[in-house]
Amino acid sequence: MSATPAFKAEAKQQLHEDDVMSWPNVVRFLLFNLFGIFLFFVPFNFRGANSITLDHLVTGIIRLLPGIAPLAALALIVAGAIQPFYSGTWRRSTADTVFSFIKLCGIPLGLMAYFEIGPARLLQPDMLPFLFKKICIPLGFIVPIGGALLTFIINYGLLEAVGTLMCPVMRTVWRLPGRAAIDAVTSFVGSFSIAMFLTNRLLKEGKYTIREAAVIITGFSTVSVTFMVIVAKTIGLMQLWNTFFWTSLLVTYAVTAITARIYPLSTLPDAYIGKPSPEEWVSDNLWRAALYRGIKQAATAGNLWRHIGLNFKDAVVMAMRFLPVALPVGLIALVLAKMTPVFDFLGYIFYPFAATLRLPEPLLVSKACTIAMAEMFIPNSIVAAAGAPLAAKYTVGVVSISTILFFAGTIPIVVSTDVKLSMSSIVLIMIERIILSLVIAGLLSMILF
Repeated sequence: MSATPAFKAEAKQQLHEDDVMSWPNVVRFLLFNLFGIFLFFVPFNFRGANSITLDHLVTGIIRLLPGIAPLAALALIVAGAIQPFYSGTWRRSTADTVFSFIKLCGIPLGLMAYFEIGPARLLQPDMLPFLFKKICIPLGFIVPIGGALLTFIINYGLLEAVGTLMCPVMRTVWRLPGRAAIDAVTSFVGSFSIAMFLTNRLLKEGKYTIREAAVIITGFSTVSVTFMVIVAKTIGLMQLWNTFFWTSLLVTYAVTAITARIYPLSTLPDAYIGKPSPEEWVSDNLWRAALYRGIKQAATAGNLWRHIGLNFKDAVVMAMRFLPVALPVGLIALVLAKMTPVFDFLGYIFYPFAATLRLPEPLLVSKACTIAMAEMFIPNSIVAAAGAPLAAKYTVGVVSISTILFFAGTIPIVVSTDVKLSMSSIVLIMIERIILSLVIAGLLSMILF
């Protein structure tokens, strides 16, 4: 794909416009975006935890407000469960009706978790308390706060600059705009919830089509580096951390390049839900065009506090959408995984692939990959507790990261976005990702171990 002569001429003319490339605009572009990069992309050690500024900030707030943090999460769950019935959206479609009543189930479960009352089996540390304390409370804070601070990433030129530079690569490999590179980095150094909020925000702004947004939220929004460290420690791979990290990243993005080209993602419409604002292709002077587009966006973005307020409001609404779903859906998945043989039977879906690759403990690997559909950490605990060989633990660890979609975390957020993927499509994409991740990770384990 190449730029038209008219566009080339226009770009060259625009690059010399003094009103855009003035020093105040350049400084505005640099200061706001460097601050955003520091917030989201620069990890550092604080009180023994190595993470990004946003994560340290949210963790600090939760520690300072130990009584208020659970109450705030419960308030978001209750408000989010009531909202569809207050607004009348529960009658909009069959899917809306189903999920609206699922959200209502989040209220009693939230009260049980908050007051620690209910059946003893559900109140075990790795059941309802795990979902409330490890998912609902952190996400209830990180999504609104992170959404507000994303202003420095999405409103003042960084997306335009990076998008222009990355457009040739992203379009060729993943059939996505260059700005999608920001989503990919946001997940690995920050949080899948923030990356999904960013994707949904850009979808509503007309910067992604429905297909592009669907590929991103199902293909790039994986767990953060900090959580990958926990996985590596659990399965005993910290001595091979760099190998584990970089191959996990490679497998995740390789699988996404494939799923973007097959059903159901390939059949989604390239239609916008907001006013279209697609990236323009530049075939020469890429760096200069990227700089110009970034500075122009920073110069015309408008008031900082207005954008922070709008982004915070959108983030709160999104948190209200997925937190009530996370408890009932996540709990059902955990109950099935821990108290029934359902996942043992489902494991036979993946057994032929594990057996063909001649992975050690193929039945154990298959069951663990199946449980990754429910929750991404439990499979690693299972293979670690079973004392599985290193190749098996490595394969399960990579699959749990590369799968991306799981019922206890990401799926409730996916269904709360404006992409509106059907549950059947989500489950099919999840199965595709598990199979592809298992095959690629299994082949890598044969080479590495």
